[in-house]
Amino acid sequence: MNSMNDTGVGAGPAAGRTGHPRRLRGLAVTGFIATLAAMVATTLAAALAQAVGVDFEVFDSGESIPLSGFAVVTGFFSVVGVVIAVALLRWSARPARRFVWTAVSLTAVSLVPPFLAGATPATTTALLGLHLVPAAVMIPALARSLRTRTG
Repeated sequence: MNSMNDTGVGAGPAAGRTGHPRRLRGLAVTGFIATLAAMVATTLAAALAQAVGVDFEVFDSGESIPLSGFAVVTGFFSVVGVVIAVALLRWSARPARRFVWTAVSLTAVSLVPPFLAGATPATTTALLGLHLVPAAVMIPALARSLRTRTG
């Protein structure tokens, strides 16, 4: 029995695959575009939440999370997702499947901090939704891109 078939992870960089740099570059471009879309969607959703009265004040500090903060944090963690996708494309036998499991798991973990932020129920609910917005953009875009590059 081959251990590569058991784990689905190869020991080396995608042996026998042709056009490897082009596939990585294509995934990175898709990731960049999806990151921009996630940043815009999350910032617009936060602006909409503010417009209906959510204050985004956390930890009883008296300061609110600025809209630019949502864009920056979304951009950072979206890039982390792209890096994970690129690594899986390079080293996994089933990159799309592993990416979806990893990204969904990390999204679930990201839903914990809003409950610990000491915010109002409206702010907590909005923050939970704002964690799901970029996930709804990034996960399908990167998973689809991984499938087209491995299938």
